[in-house]
Amino acid sequence: MIDSELEKMLSQRHKEFVLFDLNDKKVPCIILEETRFDNIMRSVAGRPVSVETSLNILQDGLGHVFVKMRLDFSLGGITEEFLLYANESLGFFEALAESSMLALSSPHSEYGSSNVFMIQLPQPERAISALEIIKKGLNK
Repeated sequence: MIDSELEKMLSQRHKEFVLFDLNDKKVPCIILEETRFDNIMRSVAGRPVSVETSLNILQDGLGHVFVKMRLDFSLGGITEEFLLYANESLGFFEALAESSMLALSSPHSEYGSSNVFMIQLPQPERAISALEIIKKGLNK
Protein backbone atom coordinates (compact mmCIF):
# COMPACT_ATOMS: atom_id res chain seq x y z
CA MET A 1 0.00 0.00 0.00
CA ILE A 2 1.29 3.41 -0.77
CA ASP A 3 1.16 5.90 2.08
CA SER A 4 -1.95 7.70 0.81
CA GLU A 5 -3.89 4.41 0.52
CA LEU A 6 -2.75 3.35 3.99
CA GLU A 7 -3.79 6.70 5.47
CA LYS A 8 -7.18 6.48 3.73
CA MET A 9 -7.82 3.00 5.10
CA LEU A 10 -6.65 4.00 8.58
CA SER A 11 -9.09 6.92 8.53
CA GLN A 12 -11.95 4.56 7.58
CA ARG A 13 -11.25 1.90 10.20
CA HIS A 14 -13.72 1.10 12.94
CA LYS A 15 -12.03 1.70 16.30
CA GLU A 16 -14.85 0.98 18.73
CA PHE A 17 -14.68 -2.60 19.92
CA VAL A 18 -14.16 -4.42 23.21
CA LEU A 19 -13.70 -7.94 24.52
CA PHE A 20 -15.90 -9.17 27.35
CA ASP A 21 -16.09 -12.38 29.34
CA LEU A 22 -18.95 -14.79 28.77
CA ASN A 23 -18.78 -18.23 30.39
CA ASP A 24 -15.00 -17.95 30.78
CA LYS A 25 -14.48 -17.05 27.10
CA LYS A 26 -13.52 -13.71 25.62
CA VAL A 27 -16.16 -12.51 23.17
CA PRO A 28 -15.36 -9.74 20.66
CA CYS A 29 -17.93 -6.95 20.59
CA ILE A 30 -18.28 -4.20 17.99
CA ILE A 31 -19.66 -0.98 19.42
CA LEU A 32 -22.13 0.77 17.11
CA GLU A 33 -23.63 4.24 17.21
CA GLU A 34 -26.80 4.20 19.31
CA THR A 35 -29.18 4.79 16.37
CA ARG A 36 -27.46 2.20 14.19
CA PHE A 37 -27.71 -0.41 16.96
CA ASP A 38 -31.35 0.51 17.69
CA ASN A 39 -32.27 0.10 14.01
CA ILE A 40 -30.83 -3.41 13.98
CA MET A 41 -32.60 -4.36 17.20
CA ARG A 42 -35.94 -2.98 15.97
CA SER A 43 -35.67 -5.06 12.81
CA VAL A 44 -34.74 -8.37 14.42
CA ALA A 45 -35.89 -8.33 18.06
CA GLY A 46 -38.01 -11.31 19.03
CA ARG A 47 -37.67 -13.04 15.67
CA PRO A 48 -35.41 -15.85 14.54
CA VAL A 49 -32.65 -14.33 12.45
CA SER A 50 -29.45 -15.57 10.89
CA VAL A 51 -26.41 -13.45 10.12
CA GLU A 52 -23.99 -14.32 7.34
CA THR A 53 -20.54 -13.16 8.43
CA SER A 54 -17.79 -12.55 5.87
CA LEU A 55 -14.18 -11.65 6.60
CA ASN A 56 -12.19 -10.22 3.69
CA ILE A 57 -8.51 -9.78 4.49
CA LEU A 58 -6.56 -6.99 2.83
CA GLN A 59 -2.78 -6.87 3.24
CA ASP A 60 0.09 -5.09 1.59
CA GLY A 61 2.95 -7.53 2.23
CA LEU A 62 4.62 -4.94 4.48
CA GLY A 63 2.85 -5.95 7.66
CA HIS A 64 -0.32 -3.86 7.36
CA VAL A 65 -3.44 -6.04 7.58
CA PHE A 66 -7.03 -4.85 7.38
CA VAL A 67 -10.14 -6.99 7.69
CA LYS A 68 -13.39 -5.95 6.09
CA MET A 69 -16.14 -7.60 8.09
CA ARG A 70 -19.56 -7.83 6.47
CA LEU A 71 -22.71 -8.90 8.30
CA ASP A 72 -25.78 -9.75 6.23
CA PHE A 73 -28.94 -10.18 8.33
CA SER A 74 -31.67 -12.51 7.06
CA LEU A 75 -34.35 -10.03 8.20
CA GLY A 76 -34.81 -6.34 7.58
CA GLY A 77 -32.48 -6.13 4.57
CA ILE A 78 -29.69 -5.08 6.91
CA THR A 79 -26.05 -5.20 5.87
CA GLU A 80 -23.33 -3.84 8.12
CA GLU A 81 -19.68 -3.42 7.14
CA PHE A 82 -16.72 -2.67 9.36
CA LEU A 83 -13.09 -2.14 8.43
CA LEU A 84 -10.82 -3.28 11.26
CA TYR A 85 -7.06 -2.72 11.36
CA ALA A 86 -5.75 -6.11 12.46
CA ASN A 87 -2.47 -4.54 13.61
CA GLU A 88 -4.49 -2.89 16.41
CA SER A 89 -7.09 -5.61 16.90
CA LEU A 90 -5.35 -8.99 16.84
CA GLY A 91 -6.96 -9.89 20.18
CA PHE A 92 -10.37 -9.27 18.62
CA PHE A 93 -9.72 -11.89 15.93
CA GLU A 94 -8.16 -14.32 18.40
CA ALA A 95 -11.31 -14.09 20.52
CA LEU A 96 -13.51 -14.47 17.42
CA ALA A 97 -11.68 -17.66 16.44
CA GLU A 98 -11.74 -19.00 20.01
CA SER A 99 -15.36 -18.24 20.91
CA SER A 100 -17.02 -18.49 17.47
CA MET A 101 -19.18 -15.60 18.66
CA LEU A 102 -19.50 -11.93 17.81
CA ALA A 103 -21.46 -9.34 19.72
CA LEU A 104 -22.89 -6.00 18.62
CA SER A 105 -23.70 -3.34 21.16
CA SER A 106 -24.29 0.36 21.68
CA PRO A 107 -21.93 2.62 23.61
CA HIS A 108 -24.31 2.68 26.60
CA SER A 109 -24.79 -1.07 26.98
CA GLU A 110 -23.37 -3.25 29.68
CA TYR A 111 -21.19 -5.53 27.59
CA GLY A 112 -21.91 -9.14 28.27
CA SER A 113 -25.08 -8.57 30.27
CA SER A 114 -27.69 -6.31 28.67
CA ASN A 115 -28.61 -4.75 25.35
CA VAL A 116 -26.15 -6.86 23.38
CA PHE A 117 -26.91 -8.69 20.13
CA MET A 118 -25.01 -11.99 19.98
CA ILE A 119 -24.10 -13.76 16.74
CA GLN A 120 -23.01 -17.40 16.73
CA LEU A 121 -20.71 -18.02 13.77
CA PRO A 122 -22.13 -20.93 11.77
CA GLN A 123 -18.71 -21.81 10.32
CA PRO A 124 -16.10 -21.27 13.04
CA GLU A 125 -13.36 -22.65 10.80
CA ARG A 126 -13.62 -19.45 8.73
CA ALA A 127 -12.59 -17.34 11.72
CA ILE A 128 -9.75 -19.74 12.53
CA SER A 129 -8.52 -19.64 8.93
CA ALA A 130 -8.80 -15.84 8.86
CA LEU A 131 -6.76 -15.59 12.07
CA GLU A 132 -3.98 -17.69 10.52
CA ILE A 133 -3.90 -15.44 7.43
CA ILE A 134 -3.91 -12.31 9.60
CA LYS A 135 -1.00 -13.56 11.72
CA LYS A 136 1.03 -14.44 8.61
CA GLY A 137 0.34 -10.99 7.16
CA LEU A 138 1.42 -9.26 10.36
CA ASN A 139 4.73 -11.14 10.44
CA LYS A 140 5.94 -9.85 7.07
